[in-house]
Amino acid sequence: MAWGPGLVHALPTYDEVRADFRPSDTLILSREGEVVQRLRTDATVRRGQWVPLADVSPALRTALVLSEDKRFYEHSGVDWRAASAAAWGNLWNQRTRGASTITMQLAGLLDGDWRQGPGGRSVVQKIGQTVAAQVLDRRWRKDQILEAYLNLVPFRGEVVGIDALSRTLFGKAAHGLQDREAAVAAALVRAPNARPALVAQRACGVLRAMQPPKAAVDCDALELFTTAAVQRRAFDATEGMAPHFARYALRQQAEAASSPAAPSAASTGTPQLRTTLRAPLQRFATQTLQQHLRELRGRNVEDGAVLVLDNATGAVLAWVGSSGALSQASEVDGVLAARQPGSTLKPFLYAQAIAEQRLTAASLVDDSSAQIATSSGLYIPQNYDRQFKGWVSVRTALAASLNVPAVRTLVMVTPDAFHRQLGALGLPLRENGDYFGYSLALGSAEVPLLHLTNAFRSLANGGRFSPVVVLPTRARPAFTPALDARAAFIVGDILSDGNARARTFGTDSVLATRFWSAVKTGTSKDMRDNWAVGWSERYTVGVWVGNASGAAMHDVSGTSGAAPVWATVMGFLHAREPSRPPRPPQGLVQWPVRFGPAGGDGDSATASLPLEAARTEWFVPGTQQSVFAINNVAGSAFSVSAGGQKRSKPVEPQADLGPARILMPVHGTVIALDPDIPPQSQRLRLQAADHAGPRLAWRMDGKPLGRGAVLEWLPWPGRHTLELVDAQGQVLDTVRFEVRGAGVAPGAVPGTASKPR
Repeated sequence: MAWGPGLVHALPTYDEVRADFRPSDTLILSREGEVVQRLRTDATVRRGQWVPLADVSPALRTALVLSEDKRFYEHSGVDWRAASAAAWGNLWNQRTRGASTITMQLAGLLDGDWRQGPGGRSVVQKIGQTVAAQVLDRRWRKDQILEAYLNLVPFRGEVVGIDALSRTLFGKAAHGLQDREAAVAAALVRAPNARPALVAQRACGVLRAMQPPKAAVDCDALELFTTAAVQRRAFDATEGMAPHFARYALRQQAEAASSPAAPSAASTGTPQLRTTLRAPLQRFATQTLQQHLRELRGRNVEDGAVLVLDNATGAVLAWVGSSGALSQASEVDGVLAARQPGSTLKPFLYAQAIAEQRLTAASLVDDSSAQIATSSGLYIPQNYDRQFKGWVSVRTALAASLNVPAVRTLVMVTPDAFHRQLGALGLPLRENGDYFGYSLALGSAEVPLLHLTNAFRSLANGGRFSPVVVLPTRARPAFTPALDARAAFIVGDILSDGNARARTFGTDSVLATRFWSAVKTGTSKDMRDNWAVGWSERYTVGVWVGNASGAAMHDVSGTSGAAPVWATVMGFLHAREPSRPPRPPQGLVQWPVRFGPAGGDGDSATASLPLEAARTEWFVPGTQQSVFAINNVAGSAFSVSAGGQKRSKPVEPQADLGPARILMPVHGTVIALDPDIPPQSQRLRLQAADHAGPRLAWRMDGKPLGRGAVLEWLPWPGRHTLELVDAQGQVLDTVRFEVRGAGVAPGAVPGTASKPR
C-alpha cells in the first residue's frame, strides 16, 4: 500500500470517477437521439444513472448526514471527535457507533484496499482509509464527496446508487423522495440487507432526528411502509417502446468489430447506442398494431409484429416485436420468430418462373382441381375460398393469390430450384426443397418476418439483396444479385395492379393505396398466421398477426388481419411523401396481348367471351406474343399456347382408345385427411379414361358407388379397393389405396383450413 505522495496520485479525481461510472442499463437511442429503450446489460449489479447532488431531494441529503456523519461539513475527512469516542467505548467494551465518515466510506468504495471484509478492517486498512479520506477532503469539494457517495454506495441486494434505489423501492426519481422514504434509504446504508423490522427501527430514529423536537413519529406505520418498500421492485429491467429491437441492436453491436456505438453523453459514462430507428414511426406503428388487435378482440388473435425497412439502405426504421400488454407472451419477438408465411412466397416463385422463361405475366394457367402424385401420396391443393377460377393469366393468378396455379408453377420450377432461389433472397429454410415438396409454393416452410420483409425489399431493389442494418453507418449497402431484375419488375407491377387482384380481394380493397405500392398477403394453414408485406418507392413494410402460442385465429383473412395495419403504416410514411412507380429495367418489352375465348359447350352464352380483357403486358425479350389461348383443355394442365415458355406438349387425340381404366386415384396412393377441413371440401375425384362412358360403374370395397367416367367420393379412413366394372358386372380395372385420418374436428367451418391468400 502506498501512503503519502503515492496515495495522492493513486486516488482518482471527481471527474475521473464520474466518467468511469457505468449504469447497469444501456440507453437505446433513435436516429433523432430520443431514448426508445432502456435495457439492462449488466446482470451483476443494479445501477441507475449518475444523479447530480442538486437532483437529490434535500430530505435525503439531511437524513444521510444525520445518520452517517453529523459533522460532515465540519471535519477534514476524519471525525476525530467521533473516533476518540469510539476508541474510548471499545476500551470499556461499550457498544458505540463506528467513527467511519462519509469521506472514509467513499475512500473504501473507490479503492478496494480500504474496503471492509467479513471480519472487519485491519489496523493497516484503517490507517490507510484515514489517510485516503484526508486526501479526498483536500482534493474534492464537500458536495462532490456527498454526490459520489450517494451514487456509489450499495443499498440493498444488487441495488447500488441512489437512482437505482429510488426507482426500485419507491418507484420515483431521487429528487422526489420524502422524509420517511429518505429515512428508510439512510437506514439501508448502514445495514443494506437487514431484516425489514430492523431497517424500520433505524429509519424511525433517523426520522425523529429530522423532525422538530416535539414532532410525533408513528414508528408502527413506518414499519409497515418499510416492509412494503424493501419488497418492491418497481425498477423494470427494460423500459421503453422497442424492447425486442434493443436486444437485437445490442447483439449486432457485439458481433460487429467496429460498431459505431457513439455515446452522446461520454462525460457521465452512460452507455448509449444510437440506432437507425425512427422514434415517431416506432411509436405510431406500436399504437396502430395495438389498436387493430383490440378491434379484432373476440377472434382469438392477440399477437402481432411490424417491421419497416428503408429500401435504399436496409435500415430498420420501425421494429415492433409484440403487442405488449395485449399479449400473454410479450417477450417473444414476432419479428424474429419463424412462422409459416403462406402465400407471401408466391411472388418469388412466379418471378423465378418468369426469369427462367417458363411463364410470362400473360401465360394461361389452369386453376382447377389437381391431384399431384408424390412419394407419400396425393397432394391436393385448394384455394382459399374453395372455388376454382378456371384458366387465368399469371397476372391474375398471382395478384388474386390462387393456390392451384402456384403449385402447378412449382411443378415446373421444382422445389429444389425454388429452395435455392429463396436462399439467395436471404430466407433461412431449415430443410431442403424435397422435404417441403410442392407445398413450398403455399408457404409451408417457416421464416421470420425480418427475413421475409427484406426479401420483399429485394423485389423493390430490382432483385438485389443486401442485409438489414440497425446501426448508423456511412458505408453503402453491399448489394448482390439474387433475382432477375426484369422478373422482379414484372412481379412488382402485378402486385400493384388493383384490377388483377379484384377476383379475390374486390376492387375496393384495403390493399389499394392512394400512392404507388405493391403488396402481397398470406395466411398459413389453419389460420395460425396472417401476413401483409409490400413496398413503395422508398419503404418496405411487413406485418404479421396471430398468436405466439400457435393457436388458430377465428375468421381472420388476409384483408382483415395484417393488411389494415400495413395500409395504415404505409399511409403514415407517405402522408407528405410521394411514391412513384419504378422505372422498368433495360431489356423489358411492352407488348399488346389479347386472350382467346373461354371455350366449353357451344350453347353456352360465355363460350365465345375472352378469358381476360385485352391489355398491354410486360415481357422478358423473346417471350412476347399477341394471343394467348387454350389449345387442348383435356390434354394437360400445362398445354397452353404461350410462346417462349417451357410447357408440356399438348396431347393429341388417339385413334386406339384402349381398354377402360382408372386414371385417378393411382394404385398405391396414400391420402391424408385434414381434421380441420370439413368433409364436403375433401371429396376425392374418381376418374376413368374419357372413353369409358356412362355405362361403366364404380365399386368401393365390393359395394356399388355410382356410374360415369367421373365421380366425387367422400373419403373414409382405411384401406380401400376401387373397381371399375362394365354393365355386366365384369371388373375392368382395380386399384388399391389408403385413406389416413381420424375424422373431422368438431365445429369445423368451411374455409378455415385452406391454404391462404
